[in-house]
Amino acid sequence: MSNLKNKNKLNNEEKESMKSQNKNIDSDLNNIENMKKTALNLEENIKSLEGEIDKYKELALRKAAEFENYKRRTENDQLNLLKYAAEALIVKLLPIVDDLERSISHMTEETDVLKIKEGIQLVYNKFMKTLEEQGVKKIESVGKPFSVDFHEALMQRVDDSVPPHTVLDELETGYMYKDRVIRHAKVIVNGE
Repeated sequence: MSNLKNKNKLNNEEKESMKSQNKNIDSDLNNIENMKKTALNLEENIKSLEGEIDKYKELALRKAAEFENYKRRTENDQLNLLKYAAEALIVKLLPIVDDLERSISHMTEETDVLKIKEGIQLVYNKFMKTLEEQGVKKIESVGKPFSVDFHEALMQRVDDSVPPHTVLDELETGYMYKDRVIRHAKVIVNGE
């Protein structure tokens, strides 16, 4: 009986051991299943991230192409701006050209020199007004102190009625465009 008890005890121990092993196997199987699920989730995440990477690559390429197009368009706009920069001024000068053409055609018919002079003076005044509207103005020189910033001295002449280094006469008018001298006035200066 004792043998039987021992056998039963052994059987019970074996059964317990087998149960324990079965539990371990079940646990291992569950772990393997969980690992498979995790691996599948990771693969899905990788595919999703690869899809996002592709999307951002495409977006970056599109933005780079758009930037190149913008850059090219801007360069063309700048070139056109430079190419046609004088267009507005030319459009404003064309009526003056028309006036000059009319004046020239009337010169052959008109015998009164004063009327011809008046017509030319009107055209000149219109021309100077157009230049002033564009920011061009004459440099007033006669009677002013000589300045290398505005004048170019061509000659000297002594005149005791004015201080030394004063502009006595202007041989060619100087002009400013906004705040910049575009042509220095050619002048005769009082020398000492």
